[in-house]
This record gives sequence, structure tokens and C-alpha cells, in this order.
Amino acid sequence: MAKLQQLENVFIGIAGMIGAGKSTLAKSLGEHLEIDVHYEPIADNEYLEDFYRDTRRYAFATQIYLLNRRFQQHQEIIWRGRSAVQDRTIYEDSIFAKMLAEAGLMDERDYRTYLELFRHMSNFMCKPNLIVYLDVSPERSFERIQTRAREMEQGITLEYLEALHNGYEDFISDISRLIPVLRIDYDRFATAEEMAEVIERDYLDHSFLREASRFDPVKQA
Repeated sequence: MAKLQQLENVFIGIAGMIGAGKSTLAKSLGEHLEIDVHYEPIADNEYLEDFYRDTRRYAFATQIYLLNRRFQQHQEIIWRGRSAVQDRTIYEDSIFAKMLAEAGLMDERDYRTYLELFRHMSNFMCKPNLIVYLDVSPERSFERIQTRAREMEQGITLEYLEALHNGYEDFISDISRLIPVLRIDYDRFATAEEMAEVIERDYLDHSFLREASRFDPVKQA
């Protein structure tokens, strides 16, 4: 009974690099805890192919589209009032937007607009109880991208993933001050099911995890 009460209305976000295994873990965690699973909006993303084909032209539109979809999903989790796990959090979008701006692929004016919009949205968001960060090296991420062979991802370079990994390290350092983060080395576990058991155990053992104020991506800029 105590276990069920601790897991009541729990909101867990899965964070990690491209190809880190977020969807697989989200599915296993949802099944293990018997809670709703909300997957990253990829299949019906009408901007993604254009983004990979002409990043500079579609960077801002793609980031706004993803921000809108993730905000919609985030609010749906809250409105349903049921425990849930989310495949990639809305907070991670700021990593990609920042990288695009720093690489000159997003206009500085557009980046400021993106940050302001995120800040306004964040006033209406309830934070996850826990973020699970799948810590995967750029090399392993690149290997998995090549293995799953999604056509639109074939232009992703190791250099891009190295920069992305650095962005994630900064992000985790910042977000962990506001939302409890459990860092997981995926290679230490044989299966996603085994990892789900570890996450459940660690979450229940740390029921004292503190509440914190909202995440402000401006601090990332």
C-alpha cells in the first residue's frame, strides 16, 4: 500500500542523447510500474525531414513545432491526473535550440523569441517528480543511429553528437538543481526491464526528493 501511494500521480521524464534508448526504457518503465507512456512526437512530425534537409531554413519552425507538441503532451499528462512516463522532456528542447543558435543555424532574434515563449509556457507547467538521464557516449549514440538506420538521421555526424553531449552535461548540471535527476549508464544493465526495476527502487528509496522552482532555459544561453 505504501508503495502504491508513493507511485500515485508520479511523473517521470526520460532524458538523453539521440539513440540513447529513451523510448525503449519508457515502454519498459510504463509496463513495470503500470503507468501511462507518452512517446516523443517523431512519426507525425511534419517538419523533421525538412529540418534535416535544410536546417538553417527550418530550424526555428521545427523548434517551435516541437515546443508546442511537447507542451501539449506535458499538459495532457497533468490534466489526466494519472502517473506517467514521458519519452524526452520539454526541458531538453532548449539544448537543441541553443546549439542551433551557437552554430549560426538559428537567427539570434528567433532564438530570443523561442526562449521567451518557453519562459511563458513554463509558468503553466508542473515539473516531473524525477528525470532519468540515460548517459550515453557520443560514440555509442552514433553507433545506435547507424544501426537503426532512419533515413533522415543519416546526416548526423559524430562531431554534432559530441557537441550535443556537452550540451546535455550542462543541461543536467543545471536542471538537477531544480528537478531530481537519476543518471543511468545504460551499458551497465542487461535489459531495459532491469533498469526499470532499478529506477523504481531508487525512486522509492528517495521519496524525500525536494521540490524546486521552474527551469529557466535563459540560464543556458
